[in-house]
Amino acid sequence: MAQPDDMLDDDDYPAYTMGRAAEIIGCSPDFLRRLGDAKLIDPFRSGGGHRRYSRYQIRLAARARELCDQGTDMGSACRIIILEDQLEEALRHNREHEHP
Repeated sequence: MAQPDDMLDDDDYPAYTMGRAAEIIGCSPDFLRRLGDAKLIDPFRSGGGHRRYSRYQIRLAARARELCDQGTDMGSACRIIILEDQLEEALRHNREHEHP
């Protein structure tokens, strides 16, 4: 069973409420809802239906806000972030499988 310290170190643990996530990012809760609608992030839902965000999702949302603040529309910002994430994963996979 996971211990509290393990969960706090887990980038995917949904530790943040929508209000706290929006405060961290400096955006409105509506911005986070629209990122969900755009399929960039899919927040965990508590038993009561409240959205909960992980540190990883907050980083993605912060990147989206940065791009939108620079004039990129939300749909394009989400596509850019997804492609950046896929590229990073592919590069990590390649590094792990390189031959000496």
